[in-house]
Amino acid sequence: MSRIDDAFRRMRAERRTGLVTYVTAGDPSLARTADILRQIDAAGADVLEVGVPFSDPLADGPVIQRATERALAGGATLAGVLDMLAGVRKDLHAPIVVFSYANPILRMGLDAFVARARGAGVDGVLTLDVPPEESGEWRGRFQAAGIDTIFLLSPTTTVERIRRAATLGSGFLYGISRLGVTGARDTVADSAEALATRVRRETAMPLALGFGVSRPEHVRAIGQWADAAVVGSALVNVIAEHGAKAGLLDEVERYVRWLRS
Repeated sequence: MSRIDDAFRRMRAERRTGLVTYVTAGDPSLARTADILRQIDAAGADVLEVGVPFSDPLADGPVIQRATERALAGGATLAGVLDMLAGVRKDLHAPIVVFSYANPILRMGLDAFVARARGAGVDGVLTLDVPPEESGEWRGRFQAAGIDTIFLLSPTTTVERIRRAATLGSGFLYGISRLGVTGARDTVADSAEALATRVRRETAMPLALGFGVSRPEHVRAIGQWADAAVVGSALVNVIAEHGAKAGLLDEVERYVRWLRS
């Protein structure tokens, strides 16, 4: 059983909504990202998503796009991200999920990426632009290395696609609560409940819902329908606002604990 399986099993046993956090690796620096991951883990995040900076993040809104630009300008690369994770893994309890587009992985080479990810203690990979239908080679390599393959589901995902993602994927399903790009919102979209309801009809696989989550009440709302809430842009924005300040880690911890409240 993987660390991701263990994390979602605990959430269900404790009857609570899990918290999945996303950060862009390399913003403000890779060394600082390692510190941020330690702080988020200590604050109680259940799963740590680590975004690989990429020059064309088409699914991401302005907050994560700017974070990616800062990370790339600072010299962050996929190899550097994996080296950073290898160094910090021993300090973390929560599972690590790498979020990447296909290009950085293909540039490194799929076999090389899988070997380095396994060596770094990565628990799961979500490749945003590799759909289930085209994932055969990727899934086979990940599975052989003991790494979960995680797929995205949108509000317009068909029943057939939900079934395929649940059959081919592992760890958990990542549901996008609204159409469009990432970014914090004032409310959770009505489409989140509808998507969760359709997913629950087809599979018992754990479900995390994201896109727009930024407040404790959003986490509570999502907990009515899914196993966990995913917080990305709002946390990345906290890091952006305080990245150059001595109190960055305190602000990150305060925000994560507030979400869990």
